[in-house]
Amino acid sequence: MDFLTALKELRKEPKRKFEQKVDLIINLKNYDLRTKPINIFIDIPHQFKRNKICAFLESTSSDVDKVVSKEDISAFKEKKDIKNLAKDYDFFISSIKLMPLIANSFGKILGPLGKMPNPKFGGVLMKEEPILIKNIAEKLRKMINIKAKEVSIKIAAGKESMKDEEITENINAIYNALLAAVTRENVKSIYLKLTMSKPIKLK
Repeated sequence: MDFLTALKELRKEPKRKFEQKVDLIINLKNYDLRTKPINIFIDIPHQFKRNKICAFLESTSSDVDKVVSKEDISAFKEKKDIKNLAKDYDFFISSIKLMPLIANSFGKILGPLGKMPNPKFGGVLMKEEPILIKNIAEKLRKMINIKAKEVSIKIAAGKESMKDEEITENINAIYNALLAAVTRENVKSIYLKLTMSKPIKLK
């Protein structure tokens, strides 16, 4: 069964009182996450969630949800305050000038969570130019980060209100990005499910 056929089968499930997400589950085999960690960023074709962005900047910006200035950084003295900040925001970006300070003050909390400003997705800004901040913010709004903690990887790929074709394109983008990190031989099984449904096994 392919992705599109599986989606049509899931549509036959009883409706819930809330909008369910469409989850893709990929189970790996013969793969050691300790020696080959998976931490990939995927720019999906169709946005279904508005990611919240926090920026460490010397200037202000209306294109992100929160700006933590150089002066504000010193206010985060307690671990619980940094943990709460990490919980509230999906992505963090920073001016390169502030990165040494960020690494020292926030690294122990944001690092293990995979939320440190990352040059892989353009999260470390060489210059604090408004257009650069706007462009990376727009990109991050719909980006998915997969930081695998176990060999069974579950990722939301869309929600019920979306068209099947849109969800399928998101699923393909996620699957292909993951295959770039592992190999087909490492894929044990693939399932698709709604939040409250039983999973459907795919070929």
